[in-house]
Amino acid sequence: RTTKCSREIPPQRWYRGILPQMALAGILPFGVIYIELYYVFASAWGYRIYSINVILLIVFIILLMVTAFVTVALTYLLLAAEDHEWWWRSFLCGGSTGLFVYAYSFYYYYTRSHMSGLLQTSFFFGYMACICYGIFLMLGNVGFRASLLFVRHIYGSIKCE
Repeated sequence: RTTKCSREIPPQRWYRGILPQMALAGILPFGVIYIELYYVFASAWGYRIYSINVILLIVFIILLMVTAFVTVALTYLLLAAEDHEWWWRSFLCGGSTGLFVYAYSFYYYYTRSHMSGLLQTSFFFGYMACICYGIFLMLGNVGFRASLLFVRHIYGSIKCE
């Protein structure tokens, strides 16, 4: 049985903090899209034409599924540690893949692209910041919605005093 009064959250270990969980939740979905990112960046910023759109759709669906599963698993670990403040953490953990994509854009710019100059640099990183912010919001929403469905499902049958 549960009560309406919230309890004090016990102190957590360092690996249960928000930054280690965001790193873990971001690196796993990023590993799914890592190979495809080169081809997408080369077609958007380079001279190549991306012609295998079906594989890109499959990778996108796998990205959404992996993000949802990883966020649900981290939410379960959070709830098992008696930490009931999972709302924003599920959003941030889901969206942290966008930060890894932005870090990959630095790698792509300095090692793979042949861009140089202030205008190209500001254009590239400005647009990549907007795109990665959109990815952050999209995957954060996926992670939050998946965690919300999970929490409603596991607590749906519990009686409250």
